Amino acid sequence: MAIKIYKPTSPGRRIHSVTDYSVLRKRVKAPNALIVSKKKTGGRNNRGLITTRHQGGGHKQKVRMIDFMREKLNIPAKVQTLEYDPGRSAFISLLAYRDGEKRYILAPDGVKVGTILLTAPRTEVKVGNRMMLKNIPVGTNVHSIEILAGRGGQIARAAGNYAIISASEGEHVLLKMPSGEIRKVAGNAYATLGQVSNVDWMYVRIGKAGRTRHMGIRPSVRGKAMNPVDHPHGGGEGHNPIGLKYPKTPWGKHALGVRTRNPKRASSRFIVKRRSK
Repeated sequence: MAIKIYKPTSPGRRIHSVTDYSVLRKRVKAPNALIVSKKKTGGRNNRGLITTRHQGGGHKQKVRMIDFMREKLNIPAKVQTLEYDPGRSAFISLLAYRDGEKRYILAPDGVKVGTILLTAPRTEVKVGNRMMLKNIPVGTNVHSIEILAGRGGQIARAAGNYAIISASEGEHVLLKMPSGEIRKVAGNAYATLGQVSNVDWMYVRIGKAGRTRHMGIRPSVRGKAMNPVDHPHGGGEGHNPIGLKYPKTPWGKHALGVRTRNPKRASSRFIVKRRSK
């Protein structure tokens, strides 16, 4: 994949770049059941209260239903398309199984239209195939990884992401995550070989404020630019440091260095090496 840069015909275009979508191929119509309209919440919960700030607006989107399970074992599937999906950063592909069913999957990097893919407990080590982690050779890149068998792919699903199989220990496999964390994962969990497509997505430059509004992201005002009545960081003449014990949210809670992991979940015991030094 590549990044497309335009001539600087305006200030927004000068630092503006987009993904080159000329590599995509779409000639087959997907079943209507696989495409649904995305309902926007504006960051509000079922009571109408804002739980996530700076969300709202944006272009209407139709989301493709992605098959993260790929539980159709030992049934070959042919890649029919390589498409853009407005709901995610990665590209997607439409698989046509030999039994006639069609499903969308995350497109692995390098997979082309016409490739035959397979899901099985043990199969050929080929980009796009899906198999059990314990049967994948050490040092292989994998994505769309199950944490527990049968839950579907939950890890390494964004554009360009992948994890590396570091070692195999009994019933578990050691995975080096995209964050650098080394973690134990059940060996009977499934993963897709290869790296997620659209590798250069991280190099795209938004270029202008209006483009973020199209993405459904509303403006965010710095706390230090507010008045003291509006934010703990507010007040003072000119540019001033925060001047408090620690950075705070508008409601006085810690804003940096806060533990976000749920202590009630026992997933920490599967971490061999944390991403932080």
